[in-house]
Amino acid sequence: MSDLPLTVFVVDDDEGIRVSLERALKMRAYRVQTFDSARAFLAGYRPGQNGCLVLDYGMPDMNGLELQRHMNTSDIELPIIFITGHGGVPESVQAIKGGALDFIEKPFPQSALIERIEAAFEIARGQMRVADSQRQKQLRIDSLTARELEVLRLIVLRPSEASSKEVAAHFGISPRTVDHHRARILDKLDVSSVAELIALVRPGDIAD
Repeated sequence: MSDLPLTVFVVDDDEGIRVSLERALKMRAYRVQTFDSARAFLAGYRPGQNGCLVLDYGMPDMNGLELQRHMNTSDIELPIIFITGHGGVPESVQAIKGGALDFIEKPFPQSALIERIEAAFEIARGQMRVADSQRQKQLRIDSLTARELEVLRLIVLRPSEASSKEVAAHFGISPRTVDHHRARILDKLDVSSVAELIALVRPGDIAD
């Protein structure tokens, strides 16, 4: 799993809010980065940074919902906690539908924000575990030889035609050689059966 620390990214055009939140969060040992606009955040965020985004709704140029939509189409997977001084029900509904964790109205008790940040961090840790698992799986797939990868594709994409005899006929090799390839594939991908293999590997994992 990535060893990068979790960060609270604060995006708000109100300097007083940014300074206040940064001070309060750092006093609680959070790592914090602040930005005065959505575009400043996009310019400063590095892919792979993990944590959560505390995002003001009502900002000029690009508001919070617009930034959320941009993130959703750019695969920036940070849990978002919206904060707002003038958002209403329609805005909060849009934010939640877009995947936001919460929509908190200013002024709010710091304890409420801390609670939501901790919930967001749990989501972030789950995302990191999933991403790490996918990376490890891809590394194992990448360790396959060209022929093993061809056999794997046939097994995953056409499981009803994946007996040793059928695979052997497809590639013009002996069933014993197919059994050898299959055993190597199961070993390299750390599974004990073809059923587990099919459950583990998705077509997108082995696309040409």
